[in-house]
Amino acid sequence: MALGGAPQAYPQTSDQISDRPVPHRGFDLIGWLSAPRHSGTPGMYALGPAARSPQEQRDKEGVGIPAWQLLLRAALNLVVAWEVFYYLGSLVNVEIRGFVVPKVGDGGGLTFTTWLVDLLEVALLIKVFGRMGRWSLVWRRYGRPLVRRAVDATEKKAVIPAQADGRPQIVDPWWAFRPVAEPGGLTLLEQETAAGRVSDVDHQRLNRALECVRDYPDRLAALLDAVRDHGSAACAHPSGARDLPARGPDNDLLLRQIRLGSAQDVPKNPPAYRGVDLALDPTLLGTSLLAVGPSGTGKTARLARPVAETLCLQALAGTAVAVVVGAADADLGPDSWYDVVVAPGDPRGRYGLDLYGGARRPDEGAARLADALLPEELAPRATLARQALQQVVGPFAAAHGRAPGLRELCLLLRGDADAWSGLREALRASGQLTDHQYDLAQRERMHGQIDDPGGLLADRLSLLDRPVFAGCFNAAPAAARTTAPTSARTASAQDAGLPLFAMHALDHPLRVRIALPEHAHPEAARILARLAVGQFLHAAGTRQDRSLFAGLVVDDASAVIDTHSVRDLQRLRGAHAGAVLLLRTLSDLPESLRAPLFGAVGGRMAFPGLAPWDGTLFAETWGTVWVDERDVTRAPDTSGGMIKRTWRAIRTVLAGERAQTESVTTRRVERRRWSPSELAQVLPGGHAVLSLTAVDGTPVPPLLVDLRS
Repeated sequence: MALGGAPQAYPQTSDQISDRPVPHRGFDLIGWLSAPRHSGTPGMYALGPAARSPQEQRDKEGVGIPAWQLLLRAALNLVVAWEVFYYLGSLVNVEIRGFVVPKVGDGGGLTFTTWLVDLLEVALLIKVFGRMGRWSLVWRRYGRPLVRRAVDATEKKAVIPAQADGRPQIVDPWWAFRPVAEPGGLTLLEQETAAGRVSDVDHQRLNRALECVRDYPDRLAALLDAVRDHGSAACAHPSGARDLPARGPDNDLLLRQIRLGSAQDVPKNPPAYRGVDLALDPTLLGTSLLAVGPSGTGKTARLARPVAETLCLQALAGTAVAVVVGAADADLGPDSWYDVVVAPGDPRGRYGLDLYGGARRPDEGAARLADALLPEELAPRATLARQALQQVVGPFAAAHGRAPGLRELCLLLRGDADAWSGLREALRASGQLTDHQYDLAQRERMHGQIDDPGGLLADRLSLLDRPVFAGCFNAAPAAARTTAPTSARTASAQDAGLPLFAMHALDHPLRVRIALPEHAHPEAARILARLAVGQFLHAAGTRQDRSLFAGLVVDDASAVIDTHSVRDLQRLRGAHAGAVLLLRTLSDLPESLRAPLFGAVGGRMAFPGLAPWDGTLFAETWGTVWVDERDVTRAPDTSGGMIKRTWRAIRTVLAGERAQTESVTTRRVERRRWSPSELAQVLPGGHAVLSLTAVDGTPVPPLLVDLRS
């Protein structure tokens, strides 16, 4: 039994199939599956433009040349090259005949020699005039796209077979089911696919279910029966939902990616990433992401909400569990996105929060609660606070078989005589007084001492023991529930009809939203945020079943960052879990935590308007890079005689630029990737600088990203 002793608010796995109708949405499942995707580079959106080839990276210099000027120069150089070839070829052919005919005669040897010389002339002319006329750039800009379109059209007509209705048949969306399904077992599924009633969530959910039961014959047979009878509604999420309302278009569930924006085509970005779309997936979220920027710069709308959306979609597909923590008015998606909405202080709240997280052992739950109650500035007293709570919660759980409620915990921590005598009698009646005698003696000895944390913990708990929060936390004793009037609103969560959500339910594909009362009860909101995040980090790092990716999104993490959370963040990488933490400024954190926090996360994101002292830490973390600085001094070339000057004049007409002499000095220097002043002053609105790290250690360098595109 969980320590809280209250009903847990996570949907149980059910064999019932949702009968709610799904409207015809016209989703092209085959087109979605057959869309071209490129992969292999972390951080790149697979459905976006592919990375530039090395040749394209080297050929960026001609982008700004107008089309008419480019084509005119190319044509002019082509005409001149032809004339030179015609006259030069005539002279060379005369010389060849005078040299070859007397030796080998007028036959095959002459023809071969003529062809060879002509080939050398053509190669030389192409090298000289092609470079001046930029023929290679003309080919890449105009020729190659035309050829590529013609080849693609030919391949589509010749290779791709068509269905009866004329649509191309590219992939079979249910190929994984065909080897195990009976004849006719996929008929309903195929009909729904053709009618556009199968979404990407349905496809991924069914394939995930098949993957889980493939090695269990009984469960596999039940899955195939459900697919045969219910089609795409089989194995639906326990909530019955098969999609999210008002979802964005930037989710690719096939690769579990969410598109954030496009990397800008600027010198600061490495050439391989310029112009490509950037995305997040579990391999990148698994190292956690820290985003820093003032209010109004788009952290919530352009980062927290998209990540929450993709985690909720993956939860519906059975591959993730999502926990989203933020203020009640934060734009983190509608309540219909979530299965569990914990909203303390909101009369419309549907769930409460288990203060002990459903911990299996009393010491674990008490330790998490103590860390949440004391802010970082009171960290020196954390050890004594943990001991004080454990000395109360452990004996109480042994005596009553449940954890103490808020009011009971406050009374015991304050040393109330009636509460302590009642606890002793309960332990004596259960025969466990001897086992917990030492804890009781220690706690009683600390009562009234200067360094006793009991009074401080009780004061902090009293922030949650308010009528507005009645029914949101752990249950009160049964006697209190029977004697207290129901109109007093001081009853337990069971009296109020609110089931308690326990964070140990992370092995279920849940979607959880914790809405904090930041405006009405700011200090209580800080305690609840610390409690929820601490429970998540502990539960995600210690769970046995890690097949689901556990994702945490915290809209304002200034209250939840402490020594314990920084240490637990480092453990998420190996636990198939990750967190996205948003901060307004690093000044909200103690200085001793800033550098360890940057080291604990693999992703870092700086938004416009960053304070220079915040930008310093980003700049130091992103480090420096060696670059080649070239100092070029140019001067008109006036050397040579009449022939050289004439050639320079002709070259000026053909190439469109005067001949110059250049003096080049190259040196290798070390420069910061992004300086604090650039992060504070140069970033335009709607942009951010983002660096990522994959779980396997593959880095994505700092990139300037347009989050609006």
